[in-house]
Amino acid sequence: MAETGNLYIIPNTLGGESLEDIIPSEVTLKASGIRHFIVENLKSSRRLLRKMDRQFPIDESMFIEMNKRSTEQDTMKGLQWLMAGNDVGVISDAGCACVADPGAEIVSLAHSQKIAVIPLVGPSSILLSLMGSGFSGQNFSFHGYLPKDRKDRIKTLKIYEFESRKKGYTQIFMDTPYRNMNVLEDLLNELADHTQICIASNITLHNQRIRTMSVEDWRENAYDLSKSPCVFLIG
Repeated sequence: MAETGNLYIIPNTLGGESLEDIIPSEVTLKASGIRHFIVENLKSSRRLLRKMDRQFPIDESMFIEMNKRSTEQDTMKGLQWLMAGNDVGVISDAGCACVADPGAEIVSLAHSQKIAVIPLVGPSSILLSLMGSGFSGQNFSFHGYLPKDRKDRIKTLKIYEFESRKKGYTQIFMDTPYRNMNVLEDLLNELADHTQICIASNITLHNQRIRTMSVEDWRENAYDLSKSPCVFLIG
């Protein structure tokens, strides 16, 4: 039986231009040697590879997009690459694939065929926000995106507050930048004054901000989050 390739989970930046202080040189070297990729966004992935290696042979490489329009056939094509002995890289639009981003399906398929899955070191906005929050890093829950409907969102936020208070678990969640101010408004209007909230915005960028305050203090010191990728934490 022919030897299979390895599936590498390649980290992307969180929006910044610099690679050197965010992604290790060993990761850049490994990614630069791969020619088959499963990516969330073709344009951003090509840009990343060119940042890693200005001479990267984009035209000689193969890409499959993983998004809402992807089909089972696309995923199986990625598996076929691996079974044929090719190393395959998985790249999300920002940060780490498979964590609040696509990629888990091809990883699951790889495990089913006993193909080695190798996650490479890179920035995760979720973990970096938790590290900077001052909240419990021993017990935490990540919930992904909040419900779009305001009533459902408020109900969900109150559940997170209750769980944090009852069990001591840090509650981590996010939303799209254009709804950030709606989320902040609901947090400040619906949660108890003493509840602690951390908001981490623009992680790893030059304008990064991580602030932890009570709801009461946030009301007096809130700032514009409308154009910034944010992670919210209740602790």
